[in-house]
Amino acid sequence: MNYYNLFKNIAFRLDPELAHNQSLSLLSKFPKQSSKLFKSMRRISDFDLEKYDLSLTLNDGNFWTFPVGLAAGLDKNAEAIDFFTRIPFGAVEVGTVTPKAQIGNPKPRMFRLIEEESLLNRMGFNNQGMNEIYENVVKAKRNGKVVGVNLGKNKITPADKACEDYQILFKKFKETANYIVINVSSPNTPGLRDLQNIEALREIFSALSPLRNEEAPPLYLKIAPDLSFEDIPGIVQLAHDFNLAGILATNTTIMPEKGQGGISGKLLKERATKMRKHVLEVIGSGSSLEMIGIGGISNSEDLFSFWKMGGKVAQIYTSFIYQGPQILFDMEAEIVDLLKRNDMTRLMDLFENREKVRF
Repeated sequence: MNYYNLFKNIAFRLDPELAHNQSLSLLSKFPKQSSKLFKSMRRISDFDLEKYDLSLTLNDGNFWTFPVGLAAGLDKNAEAIDFFTRIPFGAVEVGTVTPKAQIGNPKPRMFRLIEEESLLNRMGFNNQGMNEIYENVVKAKRNGKVVGVNLGKNKITPADKACEDYQILFKKFKETANYIVINVSSPNTPGLRDLQNIEALREIFSALSPLRNEEAPPLYLKIAPDLSFEDIPGIVQLAHDFNLAGILATNTTIMPEKGQGGISGKLLKERATKMRKHVLEVIGSGSSLEMIGIGGISNSEDLFSFWKMGGKVAQIYTSFIYQGPQILFDMEAEIVDLLKRNDMTRLMDLFENREKVRF
């Protein structure tokens, strides 16, 4: 029985944000029981799964038990890390976190585009603030998984002071996060995307440099799919200059015809895919930079297409809302099938022999 479909039939009758908040509350209270409930969705037996190693170590040193993680935005306040790390996610990214708590934009601010399996949101970095979220991250059971923290500036912080917000946040989370993401690409905070220009990014990463000792976690930059391709070489060069771990591509996109806010899900797929492909081409082979692919990934075919481009790990959010944990169990089984077809047992072998893989 697909318990998620039963849950979804009820949840999709509610306001999207209300359903989201109530679901997180439930999962945070009963993480062990909830994860066991969904295990019936697994398409491959534990015995067969033990024959295959679906883990990989990124260039940043983090060990992902599975090549798909949870994107930021779903668990903004780090309430349900215990649950999300009990299902196959290889990593869980929480946030976006701001120094001060903020309520976000006026409601309603989240909308389902059901026919397109997409979401429109104009949330505006609503979160409980860094102090409360820090406590949630520290106390959470991670179940051996990687936990990243996504950082953003407060709405009331002027653009010329944005680097101070990122400094405060980095100091707060540098000892508890497995990796940290600088988010300057959400369309829902006025002026935030202006910080994607090279001069503003250089100021932010220059401000963070003194805080990044050998023990500091890997640092990533998350970009928008609506950037010009001409901007990418400069961003990649900046990532090298400041020894970033990599780039997350992409955040949500703007489609005025669908309404104000950011679009995620299948409607984002084409733009996000083009941007990922271009970024990977600019990064080229032999670089230490990792690409974490996000946006419009809703099945193993999308994941394999990303691998063909040269990517390695991906994140999902909207497809998880529409499909639930089943998407992870489907990907798990189909990755095992891919390894079988290529007479491999380790996912790392697949990436090391990518040119010869029969997708």
